[in-house]
Amino acid sequence: MTTHNAVGWFDLYVHDLDRAAKFYETVFQQTLEPMGDPTGETTMRAFPGDMQAYGAAGALVKAPHAQPGVGGSLLYFSVDDCAVQQARVAEAGGTLVRPKFSIGQFGWVALCMDTEGNMFGLNFMQ
Repeated sequence: MTTHNAVGWFDLYVHDLDRAAKFYETVFQQTLEPMGDPTGETTMRAFPGDMQAYGAAGALVKAPHAQPGVGGSLLYFSVDDCAVQQARVAEAGGTLVRPKFSIGQFGWVALCMDTEGNMFGLNFMQ
């Protein structure tokens, strides 16, 4: 039997899809591509990803049934060094909540808030 990672996809809910896409494109220096929704209920922009590779892919989603905001889940983006992306957060219109700090054997993290009110983390495993 094949073991899968617990997370296979994520939706990051937004109010303003263009503003949110610009924020994440600035922070991560990557282009988010428009993505179709077979239900026609949402508008989406996907993060670059390979569904056959390790980790989870996902998209920014503007949906009538969900809203952005700080809640019970926190999404961590894997990066090469938290300091690089955290330096781009304010210039992209977000807020650095907690600068890069050690989490011991699990590497380093930084906590940030995007333009839509979502808290997210940056994770660097050394």
